[in-house]
Amino acid sequence: MFPTSLKAKVSLSLSAVLVAVMVLFVFLIVQQARSDQLNTMIAQMTQLSQVIARSTRYAMLLDEPDIVDKIIQDVAQQQGIQRVRVVRKSGVIAHSNHAEEIGQNIDKEAEHCSHCHEGEKALSDIPNHKKWRIFDTPDGQQRLGTMEVIRNEKSCAGSSCHKDPKAQPVLGVVDITYSMDAINRTMRSHMVNMIVVSVGVVLLMALSVGWLLHRLIYLRLDDLDKGARRLAAGDFDSPIPVRGDDEFGSLARETNAMMAAVKKSHQDLEQWVEKLEEKVKERTAELRLAEAEVARGEKLASIGQLAAGIAHELNNPLTGVLTFTNLLRKKAPDGSQDAEDLDLVIRETKRCASIIRRLLDFAREKTPEKAMVDINQLIQETVRFVERSAALQQIEIATELDPDLPCLSVDADLMKQVFMNILVNAQQAINGPGRIVVRTRLHTARRLPDCAGGQPAVEIAVTDTGCGIPEANLQRIFDPFFTSKEVGKGTGLGLSVSYGIVRSHGGEIAVESTVGEGSTFRVCLPARVPFEESARHLSESIQ
Repeated sequence: MFPTSLKAKVSLSLSAVLVAVMVLFVFLIVQQARSDQLNTMIAQMTQLSQVIARSTRYAMLLDEPDIVDKIIQDVAQQQGIQRVRVVRKSGVIAHSNHAEEIGQNIDKEAEHCSHCHEGEKALSDIPNHKKWRIFDTPDGQQRLGTMEVIRNEKSCAGSSCHKDPKAQPVLGVVDITYSMDAINRTMRSHMVNMIVVSVGVVLLMALSVGWLLHRLIYLRLDDLDKGARRLAAGDFDSPIPVRGDDEFGSLARETNAMMAAVKKSHQDLEQWVEKLEEKVKERTAELRLAEAEVARGEKLASIGQLAAGIAHELNNPLTGVLTFTNLLRKKAPDGSQDAEDLDLVIRETKRCASIIRRLLDFAREKTPEKAMVDINQLIQETVRFVERSAALQQIEIATELDPDLPCLSVDADLMKQVFMNILVNAQQAINGPGRIVVRTRLHTARRLPDCAGGQPAVEIAVTDTGCGIPEANLQRIFDPFFTSKEVGKGTGLGLSVSYGIVRSHGGEIAVESTVGEGSTFRVCLPARVPFEESARHLSESIQ
């Protein structure tokens, strides 16, 4: 399977190219060396043929064949020479170091003769490239053959055996056969040496180029790859090493810059998501609060209509009962059983009338008649109404009022009713000795949603050490007719009416409670007087 990594591909491709180049180089070098050695040997053999031709010239002039044979035998003793012979023009071997072939005829169609006898007439002037040949013996050995022409001279023409040089320019040839075994062994040795050297060179070049590629390319590519993987995994705190000022270094710097930008964008996105989640939570809480307010408003409206109808239906009969009961009481003697029974009827009838009156107050949507009021003085007046009855139950009522509070634009009677309901509930929640603390302060960080302009709020907190309110009842504490008191001790309308009054003033009312430790009711009212109200009060004061 072909490798997929860039490093393996480049290594294999480079190795293949180097091997191909070195194989071609070795082949060319070996061929050139063989050609050089062959040319050198041909030159030497040609010189030797010329030496033999010149050396035997004088013996041939004297017609001394034995001397010629001796010269040929001596030459044939040299290493590598396989055969030396003199061949006449007619093809008859005149002299040879192999005595058995003397007198034999050589076929003119043979390969070593065909170069001179290509036409009907033998050539008298043979080119140098036709003077040598390479051939194989029947036993598979390679041989090199050279020949040198023996020309007819004037000194030879005087002899009875030769004709005039013009008529017979060539007398014969000197043919020398040389063994190629030594040359072939040398070539094989050179080839092996060249292959070994080439393999070493290829390995050295491959290692050198591989180290350079690893150092200059692969290492930096690996840095970029690891950096990209870290970036994909969300790791923006591990920059890519910059290993130079070349293209890879520039790419690493750009990638690091991109990583820093992505990190900043990621952080900004996370912060934006967190802020969005917070905003969604805030908006959800506000929406649920608004839904609760709408539901409470609808519930109050429905209950108010029902209460108004019931109150009107019961008010007239109760008025008649109370009137006739008072008439009967006047006729009954004091101290009698009838007088006591009538007094009980009168008290309970008045209590029913009081409940009906409260129902009418709850159902009637009274518009607050606002005026500039000192809220601390209003609280002190309300506390004086309940402190005596609280003292009888060993309940201490303390006030911690901020003297620097601004005057508020409120309906004094309605706000007294709110504070009275909260103080009475706190007093009833304490069994035995206890303490009620009323605190006021300017809450500059608090902003009421129903007030424009970001006005600060005045907070009135009433804390008691009573029994506390269970968690399940905290969501229903302001619902009409909801009460946790015993039968006959509460109607469940006080806090509902107080809630409506506070909301009509643009404020908020909330409760915090822990069972067994006590409760704290907080009433927040807008502190800044609206422009219309202040203008109206200013005009009244001027008049």
